Formats: sequence, structure tokens, C-alpha cells
Amino acid sequence: MPDTIGTPVLEAPPAQGSEGQHMVLNMGPQHPATHGVLRLVLEIDGETVVRLYPEIGYLHTGIEKTCEAKFYHQVVPLTDRIDYLGPMANNLCYCLAVEKLLELEIPPKAQWMRVMLAELTRLNSHLIWLGTHAMDIGALTVFLYTFREREEILRLFEAVAGQRMMTSYIRIGGLALEPPVGFFDRVQAFIRTFPEKIDEYSNLLTGNPIFINRLKGVGHLSAAQVVALGVTGPVARASGIDFDVRRDMPYSSYEKFQFKVPTSTDGDVWARYLLRIAEMRESVKIIQQALDGMPEGRITANAPKIILPDREKMKTQMEALIHHFKIVTEGFAVPAGEVYQSIETGHGLTGYYVVSDGTAKPYRVHMRYPGFASLQALETMCKGRLLADVVAVIGSIDIVLGEIDR
Repeated sequence: MPDTIGTPVLEAPPAQGSEGQHMVLNMGPQHPATHGVLRLVLEIDGETVVRLYPEIGYLHTGIEKTCEAKFYHQVVPLTDRIDYLGPMANNLCYCLAVEKLLELEIPPKAQWMRVMLAELTRLNSHLIWLGTHAMDIGALTVFLYTFREREEILRLFEAVAGQRMMTSYIRIGGLALEPPVGFFDRVQAFIRTFPEKIDEYSNLLTGNPIFINRLKGVGHLSAAQVVALGVTGPVARASGIDFDVRRDMPYSSYEKFQFKVPTSTDGDVWARYLLRIAEMRESVKIIQQALDGMPEGRITANAPKIILPDREKMKTQMEALIHHFKIVTEGFAVPAGEVYQSIETGHGLTGYYVVSDGTAKPYRVHMRYPGFASLQALETMCKGRLLADVVAVIGSIDIVLGEIDR
């Protein structure tokens, strides 16, 4: 039960002599294994977890409310900062929602580039997860290896967007800029060698008896519990829920790509590890298909009152300069209505619910990020396990507090 200031109080049952005595323990919000400013209040009997209460709110930003005071195009940089490991995916989900309201037709090249960048973002997210998860267990070397490849992905983001993390590259109506000369060759060079790097990670961990013993049979979550708690993404698929928005509710031309959706029925931390390794291999296949079949043409929709004009045209054409000025200073009106758009990110199902009242600013923007549902399953996975297992379970659900607190 919470007390008057909102802090959870876990009352231990009356002690019977020296036996049955429970202890209430704080883990976080400055604990490195909580993967952000998350506080866990645990009731433990010896080293066995009896109850667990996650307390969030230490990173609350009010981004959803902030969106109501911004023009539609000004919301894009806000989405970067929610799940800061998946900026391109955040941009994509929001832009798809607004494009539905505007009934914009996105050119094929922009759609295929969006798919390619979304999969690079998935690799970026999974690499962070793998490195930090292995480090939590004690395998420090893997962290250095995964950040080596992540650095290459961030350099690709910087090349195309001018920014390593908060890219804001996917915009309403298409993409911000044409990819630089040689960009696709750089992406090709990266994915040509990346499968070998995945093999390196697997060789270090998959046959490691210490790693196996820390993960196998720990943090079990059944398919029924996944559905009841609303868990999605790799955590759900590792428990036998065969659902992936990219395949089952395709967007941005995903229906034109061939890929497998890895699943498992084991439902433990070990299954989540193996599943994400398999997902990275599938992402490489999708990126290769995007490169092989990349269409020619525009990267923005034909909507001059919504899309910022080319900067070179602004130097010679007064109409282009006026359009730029009006879009930046006044925004653009979006037809009244409401829409929900979901996509599959590295953490699971992400959804944006956008309501327009016909003005240049959204009336309401609500974001459904997968970390919140995954976090509420934490007690189910940890109850009855050892305190040391809590660290492994938290790492396996791959939470980002920026998307949970918002």
C-alpha cells in the first residue's frame, strides 16, 4: 500500500521467532542494474523474493502534454527522446499517424529507406541490450564488442541525419534529406560483416556454462500471463505469442519483405536472449532486401504546403522561401479526426494515438510504449526467485525508463 507521499510500503508479516522474518530492501533508483532511474522495493525472505514493487516517475518529462503546445512538425524531435535507443522507430510511428490524418501518399523510396533505418535502429537497440545484459551477469567483454558495432550504426545515422542519437530524420511526409553519396555502400559494408559479429557474441555466451546457469529457467512468463499483462515484443514471442506488427499489420511496405519471426515456448530469460540474437540475424536480411530493391525517385510526398522546400530553391525562388517561412512559423493544419498507428520496435509494440481538432497543433498525443507493460510483469517473473535473479530478469525485458515515465 502507498503511504501519503506515494512511496510504496511493503509490510512484512509478523515474525515467528527468528524464522519467517522478512526484510524490505530498496534497489535503485541509482542502481546500475535497473537500467535507468527505476526504484524497486523488494520484500525478501533471506535471499528469496516474496514481493516486488517497481516505482517509476523519476524521469517524468511530460512529453505527451508538451506535444499539445507544438506544431505537428515540432513534435518529431520530442519522439527521439522517449526511447532514446530507438529514435528512428519513434519518428516513424508518429509520422505514420499524422500522415494517416493528412492522407499523404509516401513515395516508395522513402518507405523502403524507412524500413532500412528502422531495422538499423532495431540492431542498435538490441546491441545495447546485449552488451548491458551480459555485463549485468558478469560477462564484461561482450559489452565492448557490442558497442564496437553500435558505433558503426551511429556513424551511419550521423551520415544520413547529421546526428548520432536524436536523429529527427524521418519527417511527416517522408525524410528530412537525401542520403549522402555512398551511404548505401556504407550500409552494405556494415551488414556484410555484421553476421560474423553476431557469431562472436554467440560464441562468447551461448556455450558459456556460467551464463547459461544464470539465465536458464529464470524469470518464467507463460503465454497466458503475457496476454493478461499486455506484454509484447521479444518478451512475448519468447513465451510463445507469435505476433509481430511488421508481419501481421504491415506498414511502410513491410509486406514486401521476406523475414521470419523467431519464437520460443520456454518463456525464460535464456529464451529471450536466444530470440533477440535470432532477431538481429533477421534484421540483417531485411536491410539487405531494402538495399537490393531500393526504388528510385523522391524521398518526400508531393505536398508543398506541408513539406519544407529544398534549401537550394529557397535561394532563387520567392515562393519556396515563403512556404518555408509559413510552415516553420505557422505550421500546417491537419484535418480534424483521430487515428492510432502501431509499429514493432526493438522493445515491442509501440503505438501513437493522435487527435486533431483541425488546427496546426495536435489536440492530444498519447504514446503506448512496450516497456510499461513489460515492467508490470516483473513481480510475476521474480516472485520466489533469488535476489540475484532480479538483475537477470530486469535485463531480459530490456526496459528504457524514458519510454516508461514520459
